[in-house]
Amino acid sequence: MNQQAAAPTTDLKLLACATQGNGGDDEARLRAMVSGFQYTLAEFSKRDKRGGAKKLLAQLKSRQFDLLVLEGTGIAGGLAAILGRRLYGMPYVVSSGDAVAPFLSARHPAAEPVFRRYEQMLYRYSSGFIGWTPYLVGRALTMGAKRGITIPGWAPFERTEEELAEGRRRIRQQLNIDDSTVVFGIVGSLSWSSRYGYCYGAELVRAIRSSKGNAIVVIVGDGSGLPKLKEIAGDALGRTVHLPGRVSREEVPYWLAALDIGSIPQSVDGVGSFRYTTKLSEYMAARLPFITNQIPMSYDLDQRALWRLHGQSPWDPVFLDALVGLMDRVTPSDALAKRWSMADAPLFERTSQVNRVTGFLREIVEADRMRPQR
Repeated sequence: MNQQAAAPTTDLKLLACATQGNGGDDEARLRAMVSGFQYTLAEFSKRDKRGGAKKLLAQLKSRQFDLLVLEGTGIAGGLAAILGRRLYGMPYVVSSGDAVAPFLSARHPAAEPVFRRYEQMLYRYSSGFIGWTPYLVGRALTMGAKRGITIPGWAPFERTEEELAEGRRRIRQQLNIDDSTVVFGIVGSLSWSSRYGYCYGAELVRAIRSSKGNAIVVIVGDGSGLPKLKEIAGDALGRTVHLPGRVSREEVPYWLAALDIGSIPQSVDGVGSFRYTTKLSEYMAARLPFITNQIPMSYDLDQRALWRLHGQSPWDPVFLDALVGLMDRVTPSDALAKRWSMADAPLFERTSQVNRVTGFLREIVEADRMRPQR
C-alpha cells in the first residue's frame, strides 16, 4: 500500500547539490529526497565543475542554510563540502550509489591512494550518509560517517499493468517477435570500454551467437558501444539481435515490458558488488525478471525475480557459458512464471523512501545543533 507523502516543512532550509551536474537523473532523485523541506538547488554545471564548487563554497560561507545535501561524490562538489564543514561549520550529508575509490580507480589505477583518501575524508567529515544500497551504507559508516540510511531509489515512471501489456504487444509486433520467443534485453547507455571490450548488452550479443535455443536479444540505447555491438552481432543483426537505438524516456517502460528477461551485468568486485544500479527499480516496476552475477544483491533479493549465474563479470567466459546455457533451455513459460511470481517490492516504493529520508535529514540537523559550536 502506498503511503502519503509528508507535507513540506518550512522551518529548515536545505542546500541541495547534484555533483554530476544540473539537469540529470541525479538531480531528479535529489529533488525528490529534499522535497519535504524548503531547499535551494545549487548551480553545478557539468562543463564547469570547478566554477560550480566555488559558488557552492560561497553559499556555504553565507550560513543561510541548515544542511547541505550532496547527491553524488564528484570530487569538485565533495571538496567544497569538506571545506565548508571545516571552515564554516556547515554540516553536509552525502548520497551515493557507488564505492568512490574502487569506481574511480578502475579508470585511473595509479591514483587509487588519492581516491581512497578522498572517500575517507568525505565520509569522516559528513554528518550522515544516504546509500543506494545497505552495503554502501556499511562502507561509509566504517570510514567515519556518523549516521546512515538506505534509500535505493524508485522507477521514474508509473504504468498500469494494462498499459505495460499494450506496450509489450505494440513493440513486439513492431519487431515481428511472437509469443513463443524468449526475449533477453537491456535498456541503457552503450558506453564502450576498450579495457574490457565491453558495453551494456555485449554479453547478450556474444551469448546469442552461440545459443541454439529459441531466444533473441533486444538492446535499446545509443553511444560508442552501438557500432561495436553491430560488429559483434554480424549476420545475426536483424534476426536474433535487434538494436533499435535510443528511445524516449517515456517509452522505456514499454520496451522493458516487451522483454522477457532483463540483464543487470555487474562485476563481482569492489565496484559491482556494492551496487544495485538504477535499472533494478525499473525492472521491479515492470515486473521484469533478470539475470545477474553472484553479487550480494543477487542473494538478498527475492529469488523469484532473478537468475544468478556463475562468473566474475559479464565479460568472463564462465559467465558467458552460463548465459548461453540459460538461453538454450529457458522457455516462454519459465520467464512468464518468474514474471508473475515476482512479489511487490516495497523497498523501491517512492513515497515511503522520501518520507524516511525526510525524517533522517531532520534528525541530522537536530543532532548537529546539539553539538558545541566552534
